[in-house]
Amino acid sequence: MVGKKVKGRKRLIGIDTLGNLLAVLVHACNRSDTKIGVGICERIQEKYPGIEAFCADEGFRGTCFSFVTETLGMRMDISKSIQKGFAVIKQRWKVERTLAWLNGFRRLAKDFEILPATEENFIRIAMIKITLAKA
Repeated sequence: MVGKKVKGRKRLIGIDTLGNLLAVLVHACNRSDTKIGVGICERIQEKYPGIEAFCADEGFRGTCFSFVTETLGMRMDISKSIQKGFAVIKQRWKVERTLAWLNGFRRLAKDFEILPATEENFIRIAMIKITLAKA
């Protein structure tokens, strides 16, 4: 649920098992994933009440994990690092694949936008194009 390609900003995306975008949140890099992850999990749960569980990496194991399990009453699976360096982690590659698709768009490859909300909207537009191309 996280991508760090643009300096000074982080992109958190929530996707389903097919790679379709459920929610996006762009924020400053000085804020931790575990605290910002609360916002994206809450957005996904409000928009899609049928979601049964979340899957995230180890960066979300603190505040976000306790919020999802205690406040939302849902399950959150945290994928652990298998080894130092690159390793394919179950379910994690789907997020990385979606972020790679997004980095194929010139407007998202560099930090052109002033407002994070503008970048979020360009991510949504890019995902619409990707989804239509897959159909």
